[in-house]
Amino acid sequence: MNTVKIKNLIKTFGNDRAVDNLSLDIEKGKITGLIGADGAGKTTLIRLIIGLLKADSGEIRTLNLDPVNQKEKLTPKIGYMPQKFGLYEDLTVIENLKLYADLKNASYNFDKLLEFTNLSQFQDRLAGALSGGMKQKLGLACALLGEPEFLVLDEPSVGVDPISRRDLMTMVRNLISSETTVLWSTAYLDEAHSFDIAVVMDKGNVIYKGKPYDIAKTTKEFENKIIELMGGYKQEKSLIAESYEPVSIDIDCSVEAIHLEKKYGSFYAVKNNSFCIKRGEIFGLLGPNGAGKSTSFKMMCGLTRPTAGTAKIAGTDILKNPSKARSKLGYMAQKFSLYGNLTVKQNLEFFAGVYGIGLLNRRKRVDEIIEIFNFKDIENHKSEDLPLGFKQRLSMACALIHNPPILFLDEPTSGVDIITRREFWNHIISLSKKGVTVLVTTHFMDEAEYCDRISLFYKGETIAIGSPEELKQKANADNMEDTFITLIKESGKK
Repeated sequence: MNTVKIKNLIKTFGNDRAVDNLSLDIEKGKITGLIGADGAGKTTLIRLIIGLLKADSGEIRTLNLDPVNQKEKLTPKIGYMPQKFGLYEDLTVIENLKLYADLKNASYNFDKLLEFTNLSQFQDRLAGALSGGMKQKLGLACALLGEPEFLVLDEPSVGVDPISRRDLMTMVRNLISSETTVLWSTAYLDEAHSFDIAVVMDKGNVIYKGKPYDIAKTTKEFENKIIELMGGYKQEKSLIAESYEPVSIDIDCSVEAIHLEKKYGSFYAVKNNSFCIKRGEIFGLLGPNGAGKSTSFKMMCGLTRPTAGTAKIAGTDILKNPSKARSKLGYMAQKFSLYGNLTVKQNLEFFAGVYGIGLLNRRKRVDEIIEIFNFKDIENHKSEDLPLGFKQRLSMACALIHNPPILFLDEPTSGVDIITRREFWNHIISLSKKGVTVLVTTHFMDEAEYCDRISLFYKGETIAIGSPEELKQKANADNMEDTFITLIKESGKK
């Protein structure tokens, strides 16, 4: 029996077809993973399935109901967690649970949910003050209220670390009945083997549906098979790296953290953090949500002043001479931070000026970047209108425009498709071979394998540092995800 039956579904927005003649059945009592990058059509499909959008054409039956014309009957049967979680940040944990219970005519028996989410001790904390992982757990708890027949989770694990991602899946498997159907969308291919059924979307259609282990036994093999289905990826020379002439620096540590600390009241966000990143090294910062990665990143960029300690960029103290230090640095923020109302070319011109490229050389450099990044056809498009992959490429282009010897990349591939991720890492590795020093954060554990060394963060402190192989040996694990989880849990026991 199927919970959802879809036939020849089409949904367009303007000239863009978000769902393209899609047919799909979702089996009752299974956890189905809807996998694909931002822009693949996952959220649009979910909203069509539960009646938040109306299709242009095609047929949908959800729990044997028409999701548009019988929405009043369908809604009480569904637990829905939207991508941008629907919590009320000015309400406490318990107030959010009571509100959703009232909306669903459910009881106030929250003991089991609070126990599984580890939120029992935080019942009186405002939702806005929770960490990212805790917010997602609370959002999932609210969606589970009323024991829904069909649980729909739109990227519940986005932006959270592997431990929180596993916790979310454990919650779902332990708190639903054998008859409950779950539809779980994600951009993480490494989550595929957590699902009973994997449905992979690309450009508005399904390119694979089946048991994950039928297509591949490991995450890496699964990733390679999906790339084949998407048309394949041929690694070519990085034009970005070939044209790159970074400013040379002749010191042992291109980037240095020196006893960095950041306190908020009596709470240490970062405690006594020190490391040295050598020229041409790719250095990864990994850790759970709230571990202190972003705070360290901001202190080292000069965006947040440390409580104690300092950082040096190309030998220049970030506190004593921030302008000089930042001139040697290219920074790509986690969230798209360019100017949406400016065109691609205008953003490049603006950042060229900010980074001190003279007026005579600016036009030449902008034209070079447009050619290297293949922006010619979109140079006059507003950046806010670009697909996510192009936004990320534009962010990287702006960070590289002044040929800095050091790059700070904060989750540079978040949300983009697997082929674009491979392209990004081809550029990053090629740049490092030309002597560019890279500091990078990521929640994709397979990307950690590309780093020369990794600093694993937990509760504001470095708990392990070394190459991926050294850390895997220390954890007695075969992959970085198991390594990450093992070392964090061992540290928590001390």
